[in-house]
Amino acid sequence: MDPQAAEGQDAAAAVLGADPAPLTALLGDLASPANEARSRAERTFHALRASHPDPLALRLAHLLLSPAHPAAPMAAVLLRRLISPGSQAFVYPALAPATQSSLRALLLSAASAPGLSRSISKKLSDAVAELATHLLPSGSWPDLLTFLYKSVASPSSPPALQESALNTLARLASHLAAGFPDLHALLLAALSHPSSADVRVAGLNAAISVIQSLPSAAERDRFQDLLPAMMRALAESLNCGNEGSAQEALEMMIELAGLEPRFLRRQLPDVVASMLQIAEAPGLEDGTRHLAVEFVVTLAEARERAPGMMRRLPRYVGRLFAVVMNMLLDVQDEPAWYAAVSEEEDAGETGSFVFAQECLDRLAIAVGGNTILPVAAELLPSFIGAEEWKRRHAALMTISQIAEGCAKVMTKNLDQVVGMVLNSFNDPHPRVRWAAINAVGQLSTDLGPELQNKLHHVVLPALASAMDDSENPRVQAHAASAILNFSENCRPEILTPYLDVIVGKLLLLLQSGSQMVQEGALTALASAADSSQEHFQKYYDAVMPYLKAILMNATDKSSRMLRAKSMECISLVGMAVGKQKFRDDAKQVMEVLMSLQGSHMEADDPITSYMLQAWARLCKCLGQEFLPYMSVVMPPLLQSAQLKPDVSVTSAGEDGESDDDGDA
Repeated sequence: MDPQAAEGQDAAAAVLGADPAPLTALLGDLASPANEARSRAERTFHALRASHPDPLALRLAHLLLSPAHPAAPMAAVLLRRLISPGSQAFVYPALAPATQSSLRALLLSAASAPGLSRSISKKLSDAVAELATHLLPSGSWPDLLTFLYKSVASPSSPPALQESALNTLARLASHLAAGFPDLHALLLAALSHPSSADVRVAGLNAAISVIQSLPSAAERDRFQDLLPAMMRALAESLNCGNEGSAQEALEMMIELAGLEPRFLRRQLPDVVASMLQIAEAPGLEDGTRHLAVEFVVTLAEARERAPGMMRRLPRYVGRLFAVVMNMLLDVQDEPAWYAAVSEEEDAGETGSFVFAQECLDRLAIAVGGNTILPVAAELLPSFIGAEEWKRRHAALMTISQIAEGCAKVMTKNLDQVVGMVLNSFNDPHPRVRWAAINAVGQLSTDLGPELQNKLHHVVLPALASAMDDSENPRVQAHAASAILNFSENCRPEILTPYLDVIVGKLLLLLQSGSQMVQEGALTALASAADSSQEHFQKYYDAVMPYLKAILMNATDKSSRMLRAKSMECISLVGMAVGKQKFRDDAKQVMEVLMSLQGSHMEADDPITSYMLQAWARLCKCLGQEFLPYMSVVMPPLLQSAQLKPDVSVTSAGEDGESDDDGDA
């Protein structure tokens, strides 16, 4: 016999023999922090799984009958891998029928062993549930239903066993609910357990899983009267200070609200009121309060399954709106916000602040402006007029976030809404001024083109004035960026009268020492040119030298985005003014682009995508004069689009639009 094979057989005989010490040592080494010992133990375990799966599985299961054994936690982990269908180590189907039968019996005995720790109980419960999903469809584990029923129903069952059995039932509800005797009474008893919050939460878990597993509304309605007990189980977890369990319960309730909102409709006011009470409780963790808010927002969004449920509760929508607005106060005036080099940097914004923004957006879209705006109108004046800057900031962020969902109703009150925002352009606090500019940008997008048509005479001068705030580059940059939002929904004849002032301000910003401000100015110039088209010819000679200078000089790694934005701006300006005006500069620009394309660029360099877009615009602008550059442009374009090289080159005016001089 091969000496190595003989050595492996000896090791297997030792580990699986009568003496438990070698198996205990192996399990200890599998958890060892020492790489060599752990790797050696893993090789031994994998060899045993391949050569002796039956005795290995049984020995691990027997070890779990002594839950106080120090190797029991690792035995539970490994046994679960051997019998879980989703695991790469799954060997159950290959075991002998007698082994399979013994293993099922040992699992149930171990699950009810006295002194079982919660950790091992959880692992065992998971293992039983995963094996059961493999066996129950073919009816191959008839003892399991009996075991779970006795574990839940018996007055002598310890709470840990009841909790474990309920959690297993929750995992297997779709297989077991129909045949589980006295299920309603058992769930009600679990939800009302006199001494264990863990059993009550497990009962909540099982109840939600059972409700979701039932195929018809009529069957689900039989469990309607469990709702008060379900909500009590949640409240008692919080009252006991067990927020971890309460958060698990809230996550289950959110799932129910999303999938079966109609189940909640008869007792909706009580359920929503309980959730809002949690959301309003100042002593709870942010995570707990967020989950309660998420539940109510999820209900509001369940329009297809339960139309209009939350709209019928305007008082509760108002309470929710107030809770979420107050979460926007969780923002700090961090120095890093002022020193940021990118507009995307959000120093001082907490998780609660970001969560509140998302919720306001979702809520407004879900219930609409007719429900949200009356609520907002009650709260916004006190916030916008407050002494504390955070409250004024919160008001403006709220307007930004609800604009999309309230667009139709807001458009009817344009003067009032925009006036409130523009008054804050002169706020003493820079972050409030930034939020006001942000709101104008968002309103320009969501309420356009009505806003542009009706209020251009107040919005554009305000944005131009905000660009003068040289002490606060973030405010300047954001004002420039808002020009983009305004221009996108703006007719050329509206924008053109303001171009002298706007372009003049943007040219000054291009000379700023702040790259963030320069990038904002480039984006705004590109948008202004794109919106005003041939009207931009007036500014071409003043603007293009600055754009080319940035393209040629922004060469270090930190200014890659600045260079990319200059490409975008140059190509959009070129398209706006036309080939005749742009022709000479275009050749110089294309030489720079060709040299860049031939150089090595890092995979994350933004120039790559910006360059492809710039080439496409230059091609459209120059028509036939672009043909000499096609051999340079096409290979990376095809690679980017992952196209086969079967395209044909046609004139830029093929779609029916002619170029300026008609020769393309």
